[in-house]
Amino acid sequence: MTHKLPIRVYYEDTDMAGIVYYANYLRYIERARSDWVRGLGIDQRALKEDEGLVFAVRRVEADYLQPARLDDELTVLTEVTGVTAARLVMDQKVMRGEEELFHAIVTVVMINDTGHPARLPANIRLLLH
Repeated sequence: MTHKLPIRVYYEDTDMAGIVYYANYLRYIERARSDWVRGLGIDQRALKEDEGLVFAVRRVEADYLQPARLDDELTVLTEVTGVTAARLVMDQKVMRGEEELFHAIVTVVMINDTGHPARLPANIRLLLH
């Protein structure tokens, strides 16, 4: 299942050349992951408060393919490609129509309130299979 999040490029997203500043793509894909988790019915605030667990990005492999510009309408596509007891691997793309602008493979892990790795709760793993 692919999650889709629409994004509009605003002036604040661009650099002096008028294109989206490279780090903002990471913000876009983070928003998409947060929206995806919320859509699954996972309350991240409750997960932290009740179980002391939070999601953390472990690794990002990113390719910048084409620039996005002011006022572009983009879509962030998020798809889970792997789930283990302790990690999620996601394929994320930023698209302008049918044109792929940015592609990332993101590894997300669960950590506890002391910052140590933790297993994904069983109920979350079930949602992802």
